[in-house]
Amino acid sequence: MSYVMFFGLVGVVLGLMGVASNPSPYYAAFGLVVAAGFGCLVLVWVGVVFLSLILFLIYLGGMLVVFAYSTAMASESYPVAWGDWTVVSYVVGYLVVLMVGSLVVEGVDMNCSIGEFLLVYNDWGGVSMLYSVGGMMLLVLGWVLLLTLFIVLEVTRGWLL
Repeated sequence: MSYVMFFGLVGVVLGLMGVASNPSPYYAAFGLVVAAGFGCLVLVWVGVVFLSLILFLIYLGGMLVVFAYSTAMASESYPVAWGDWTVVSYVVGYLVVLMVGSLVVEGVDMNCSIGEFLLVYNDWGGVSMLYSVGGMMLLVLGWVLLLTLFIVLEVTRGWLL
């Protein structure tokens, strides 16, 4: 396994631990964006560049809506940050569970190759299909995400004082 793949997988695990261990929605939404970014890095390293680009754009649009909704609904003046002792205790607990789980799984024989699961190694054909067939669909989906953002902001506007 190369260093880039290892770095990407560690980034995904740390991003998801940031989501699971943080009680404040501000930092949890940031943890989701970090996990999505490192997940797309793993997909790029495997060779699925176009899929990772589309997933990253969709994740960023979805996380924009989630972040707007969570910041609108969270009314805490001083949110609990990652340096708080409760969050650190959750992270240490998750790391202990992760280490014990990796020791248990280490004894299991896992011989599989990622190459046999890939059908298309070079996905430049997806770029041409995006611009020939799927261009209008991407515009419609972008409009729907923008409309969803305004709907969420309008629904939560009356709750804040």
